Amino acid sequence: MSVIRFDGVGHRYGDETVLDGVDLELAERRVGIVGANGSGKSTLARMINGLVTPTSGTVTVDGLDVARHGREVRRRVGFVFTDADTQIVMPTVREDVAFTLRRHRLDPGTAAARVDAVLERFGLADLADRPAHRLSGGQKQLLALASVLVGEPAIVVADEPTTLLDARNARRIAEHFATLDQQLVVVSHHLELLESFDRVVVVEGGRIVADDVPDRALDAYRALIG
Repeated sequence: MSVIRFDGVGHRYGDETVLDGVDLELAERRVGIVGANGSGKSTLARMINGLVTPTSGTVTVDGLDVARHGREVRRRVGFVFTDADTQIVMPTVREDVAFTLRRHRLDPGTAAARVDAVLERFGLADLADRPAHRLSGGQKQLLALASVLVGEPAIVVADEPTTLLDARNARRIAEHFATLDQQLVVVSHHLELLESFDRVVVVEGGRIVADDVPDRALDAYRALIG
């Protein structure tokens, strides 16, 4: 597994402190992050691939400073957003998955094979030529995940990936997460999604207030929100 490190990390939006003095090392295969709205958990997750840069301190992925080596880090770290519409950029399903490979300089045959394989894996092969924005919400989130994984990142970070989905599609996403070979960091309000993870980190008021195996960490979070 890769090693993600936060050393003395802080972040401010204007006069608001969102994260304050975070020291954290993530090396487990599956890590969950929980916290109330506004706790700083999404900011923490977005720092892993440079979507947000620390105001103070450093974030590194396998020794690479995210602020200074953002392009290389983003090749290692794929990010799945809450709302899949924010990351669907191409007209059709196939084109959207293929778009991820534009910087990989693969020969056309290899690129096409990788796209076909990931579409098949996520049950999207029959939808390959369909307009991407006309998919259902669950299909769009599967497309977002497929578009990340076709690039073969070492780490997948997902920020509340099931929040906008119904129970059936949320379960489908959870089932796909369970099959990933990649290191997985998931921010979620759906605590049951994280119960089988290796570790859960609880964020409150911009600080880490609990960090343990899921049972204990989630109990601490439930006690915190009362």
